[in-house]
This record gives sequence, C-alpha cells and structure tokens, in this order.
Amino acid sequence: MIKSSESNSKDLLPEEVCGEECHRHDANRREFGALMLGLGLTAATSSLARAAGAAVTETDVTIKTNDGTCDAVLTHLATGAHPGVIVWPDAGGLRPIYRDMAKRLAAEGFTVLTPNPFYRVIKAPLPTDFPQDQRPKLREGLAAVGGAEGDAKAFIAFLDGQASYRKGAKIGVTGYCMGGPLTMRTAGNFPDRIGAAGSFHGGGLVTDQPTSPHLLVPRIKAKYLFAVADNDDQKEPEAKNVLREAFAKAGNPADIEVFKGANHGWCVPTSQVYNHDQAERAWAKLVALFKSALV
Repeated sequence: MIKSSESNSKDLLPEEVCGEECHRHDANRREFGALMLGLGLTAATSSLARAAGAAVTETDVTIKTNDGTCDAVLTHLATGAHPGVIVWPDAGGLRPIYRDMAKRLAAEGFTVLTPNPFYRVIKAPLPTDFPQDQRPKLREGLAAVGGAEGDAKAFIAFLDGQASYRKGAKIGVTGYCMGGPLTMRTAGNFPDRIGAAGSFHGGGLVTDQPTSPHLLVPRIKAKYLFAVADNDDQKEPEAKNVLREAFAKAGNPADIEVFKGANHGWCVPTSQVYNHDQAERAWAKLVALFKSALV
C-alpha cells in the first residue's frame, strides 16, 4: 500500500532504547543546521551535489509482514530501474535524517527501502516525548526485530514488485548500530539475493551466544564492508579479528576497518559524535562497493 509522503521534525531518540553503546543519536536542530551548512561548502564534487541535482522520488509505503504491517519509505530516481538496497536504521528508527540519507543513496542509482524497525510497537518516527511507561514496550519491539528473517523476506518481496527495482540485480543491505547485525542476518538468510552489505558502527556482531551474527558468515555470499567505531574496537578489540578470520575461512574476505578517532554513531549527520571526514570516507567506500557488486 502506498501513501502520500509526510515529514516530521521530531527526530530524537530516548537513550534508554539503545543503551550505553549507542550514546546520543541526534544533536539539536541548530547543530544539525550548522553541520549541513558545513557539508554544503564542500559538496560540489560529492554525491551530495548529485543528490541535490537528481530527480529523486520519495514515497511512504506499507509492507505486510508475518507480524503485521511495516511502515517504510521507498526512495529512487524518478526514471529507470536500479538495484535495490535495504537500510536498517539505528535504534533511533526511521526518522528525517534517514530519509535524507536514502535520498543521497538513491541519487547514486539505487532503489532504497528504509523500514521502521519498531513497526510492531509504533509508527515512525519515534516521538521525542515517548512515555516512560511505554519504554519497556519499545525495548520489546527492538528485541522482536532481532531475527530479521521474516521482515527481510517481506522487504525483498516488496522490492521485487517495484518498477524502480531492476529485476535480477543483487540487493544491497546496510545498517547502523543495531542495524549492523541485522545486515548479517539478512545476508545470511538470503545469500542468493544479497550481493553486498555494509555495517556502520554495528553492535553485537560477535557474541558468545549460539545466535551470534558472525556464525552466519559461512552462509553469506555478499561482499562486505565493516566500518568499526574506534571506541567500539577499544571495548571489543577481538571482534574484528573474529570477523576477519570467519570471512577469510569462508573464502569471502571482508573489508574490515577501524575508523580511528570516529566514535560509535559517527556516520549519522545528526549524531553528536558525527565525524564528517570519516563519515564521508565510509560513505564513499559503501557506494563503491554497491556499484561494483550489485549487478
């Protein structure tokens, strides 16, 4: 089902949802405006400039899943058919900054689907004044998305039905914070559909549980980029080595890099720890990966 696009300026997250690993996801709107102004001064030759000049279409959509109806946004160039990309947001969920990021990615020649991971509990975006007594329910919604298989299956099927998606092209998946492990669950459960993936400051990629995402590596065929936050690496220095060894053993070496000086959350422009130079470098690596692997 497709609805008219709407905007909402509330894009802050109650910190309790994400926990200490996520820090604060968003700066206030004045800080965001200053960041965007700074970006604009250097965007002449970047994909930001292409996004500004491209005819990009954004449509609010709903997708039937096994657990209900997921609200999402579909973003693509106004003409043509292009490889698809699924974006798993961080624990702040689908909000205005992720719409902006989707537009930028769509301008590079992709059909981008960004779902609301909390659809089981609440429609996007999360309100800034989410009631205290409802926050346990929100955490339950966060836990429910952990498997990702059912949702990803519905999202892939949705893309298959879109005229803006180039039939037969591999699909990309990218995720931020809690979305990082969801990229691995998506790629591991649908190895013949997912051709490339990027995890940015992903949390919980390697655990001691039997459901740890890294145990899916032997099933993953996608080419992978892991952009690791410097402070995350300091807390779990062995995680990157476990990932690197698992992908090498599977015969599918991954690009795993610790972004020095970049803290957890650095890739999202509204984050208080946003690192412009490192975020731009991570973005360029993602776009290059998708353009080479999503064929």
